[in-house]
Amino acid sequence: MTCIFITFLSCLVSVAVLGKSSRPNIIFLLTDDQSSYSLSCYGNKDVKTPHIDSLASDGMAFDHHYDTTAICMASRANVMTGLYEYRHGCNFDHGPLTQKLWETSYPIRLRQSGYLTAFAGKFGFEVRKGTEKGHKYLPEDDFDKWGGGPGQTNYATVKNRSMKAYAKNYPHSSRSYGAFGSDFVRESAKSHKPFCLSISFKAPHKPDQPDPLFDKVYKGKKFTKPPNYGREYGKHFSFQSKQGRQYERFVSWGYRDRYDEVMAIYHQMVHGVDSAVGMIRAAVKEAGVADNTVFIFTSDNGFMCGSHGYGSKVLPYEESTNVPLIIYDPRHAISSENLRSNALTANIDMAPTILDLAGLDVPTEMDGVSLLPLLTNPHVMVRESAALINVWGPKAAHSYGVVTKDYKYIYWPYEAGVNFEPTEELYDLAKDPHELTNLASLKGEGLKQMRAVYDEAVEAWKRKGVDYNGYKQYGKIFDRTVPWNP
Repeated sequence: MTCIFITFLSCLVSVAVLGKSSRPNIIFLLTDDQSSYSLSCYGNKDVKTPHIDSLASDGMAFDHHYDTTAICMASRANVMTGLYEYRHGCNFDHGPLTQKLWETSYPIRLRQSGYLTAFAGKFGFEVRKGTEKGHKYLPEDDFDKWGGGPGQTNYATVKNRSMKAYAKNYPHSSRSYGAFGSDFVRESAKSHKPFCLSISFKAPHKPDQPDPLFDKVYKGKKFTKPPNYGREYGKHFSFQSKQGRQYERFVSWGYRDRYDEVMAIYHQMVHGVDSAVGMIRAAVKEAGVADNTVFIFTSDNGFMCGSHGYGSKVLPYEESTNVPLIIYDPRHAISSENLRSNALTANIDMAPTILDLAGLDVPTEMDGVSLLPLLTNPHVMVRESAALINVWGPKAAHSYGVVTKDYKYIYWPYEAGVNFEPTEELYDLAKDPHELTNLASLKGEGLKQMRAVYDEAVEAWKRKGVDYNGYKQYGKIFDRTVPWNP
């Protein structure tokens, strides 16, 4: 009987070990301020992004992927926790992420389940220990290997404390992160344990500092302007949207007068990221783990780059919120078929997807959903809508919106004096992807339907919004039936 029990126990152990060893490695790559039109695989033939394009052709590119908050601090917390901003309460002007919520993040859960974990780049937020007055810190001890940094970090590798070992050979941070990732891949492959590598590039975030190694790539290049470029295509936008710095930066950041020069620098910085992606893919192949390593590539928010006569990000328009997403799972039967998905997806879906890949249960309290079903059927619906949040910057520019696969509705609550009154915007994204016509004034069936989706999102904020860092008030501020009360 004892022998039978020992044999049975050995079988259980073998099954457990097999289950862990068969779990895929996961590489999550996040850029900063990268618009979809900065990539050739998203239709821009003026740019050179061969390694990212190759990742897309090997895997699946997603055409309707949205950052539910289009600013880096909140967006990164969205990605880590699978929660909307009003659920985690972390953003500039509001506060850090609580330790309680950080402990629910995908890096923590994967490490607890036996994954080796590493992080490099711009972490983007701090974690608060204890009460609202508690100590704030970067959770570098929660990773097996750390190359991250506080705040915006620096493009000069030597100025990033945790990355100084790479400064001599890789003076620009983008390729230093490629080297860091390559080293971690090779080290982890020898351990025969699954690994999760998360790299958060600073590029192409301003202020610009492109890698001189690529100075010749776009020298003298002329770039095709998008169909909605310029102030004449932003006249129908709300008066509120013109109160933030995004409107002014169309001029001050050179999109009006120096478009080709500004875009050459922007695309050169993306090209540096592309080089780093190539380094990591080569390391995965050399380490012999290519058949079991999943890549996810996306951005924390997009960038307006002159569209509608705006610069920067934050606002809930397409160039700011609709960003690239590429998933490549070599184990999948339909990999290497250059597939695209038109399903609606969101940055809050990143954590659930990563947990699902690792064979872990997706907590029901997460707002996101796993995107793995789309790898089997690119057109299946995994979510009906996503919320678009901006509660950063001047109150006048605060907004709340909802997007479905075909429509977007935005509500601007601010009213004051003679210039402002609550404003609605409605866009038929299926017919008008460049948001050239605001349909809200037509009072049609589409507006009625999207108002209902929006009202449901407001009720969700009221029910689930955190009661700290100033978020509870927005349940009333964004309610269409409640008059503005600053």
